[in-house]
Amino acid sequence: MKGWLGITLGDPSGIGPEVTLKALAQVPQDDFRYLLLGDADLVRNLNSSVGLKISAFKSYSQEGQFFVHNPGKPVPKSVEQGSREAAEAAMASLKDGADRCLRGELDGIVTAPVNKEAIIHLGKPFTGQTEYLSGLAATDRTAMMLLGHDDRKRWLRVALVTTHLPLRAVADALTIPKIEQTIELAAQACHDLGLSRARVAVCGLNPHAGEGGEIGTEEITTVSPAIENVRRKGYDVEGPIPADTLFYYAYNGHYDAVVAMYHDQGLGPLKMIGFESGINWTLGLPFIRTSPDHGTAYDIAGQNKANPLSMLAAISLARELAPKKGVAVP
Repeated sequence: MKGWLGITLGDPSGIGPEVTLKALAQVPQDDFRYLLLGDADLVRNLNSSVGLKISAFKSYSQEGQFFVHNPGKPVPKSVEQGSREAAEAAMASLKDGADRCLRGELDGIVTAPVNKEAIIHLGKPFTGQTEYLSGLAATDRTAMMLLGHDDRKRWLRVALVTTHLPLRAVADALTIPKIEQTIELAAQACHDLGLSRARVAVCGLNPHAGEGGEIGTEEITTVSPAIENVRRKGYDVEGPIPADTLFYYAYNGHYDAVVAMYHDQGLGPLKMIGFESGINWTLGLPFIRTSPDHGTAYDIAGQNKANPLSMLAAISLARELAPKKGVAVP
């Protein structure tokens, strides 16, 4: 039976719909089928330059490869960037995609970028798509992993212990169980990717990993105990290692995944080598979720300038990870 992937089109005033269609024009013509969740008129207008055969979605048994369904209200033809209408459309597609996954109707979803500020202005608490999907799935055992490679296919795979927090709040948010969980999920991700090993390296929080407690004690009180706990469970893990050293060795193949303590500690090196093809993968959800590692890019939206490589990479990873079990047709 054919597999189904959902693609939430994100903020319709950003580049999400454009990169989605450009990426789908490059996917293999095979058994995977794609359900685009977002404004159908917007999709049809953009598709005029891509030429995909996109049908209105009616059921999972219909013939074809590309389908579109709008779970929210139609958006204005020239929807304003960062507007309420754009934010509502983004949230409607995101929730619909997750609900379909939780019902077993999709093998996974790929999520286009949203505008967090615009969503918060709707009066909804929203930290990010990763956290929102974790809430819908009623699990807090998740982690954000970012993956990217250079032009020689040298990969970095970085799992984050904390995500979208002010820097001053990071140290207080670090706990032994949270670090343990992130290490374990990173190791499982290596297995899911079919790697021959799962050697995980863990960053220290402070410069020089704290210099033995002279410039920070979190490595002693929190990071090292977490590493020792998972090591006793049989995981191949090293650290804490100063981040400025660790990423050099990870980039050159000494480690298969890195656990970073906070957002920019991990994403700076990753985007340096894989800015255009980076992928965001949510580990620990009961369904596959990937996304391109970029934002709405309002400055080039609507100009046919957006590079689809990151979206194509996100779709390719979802295809690789999705179980070939088909869907539960209602």
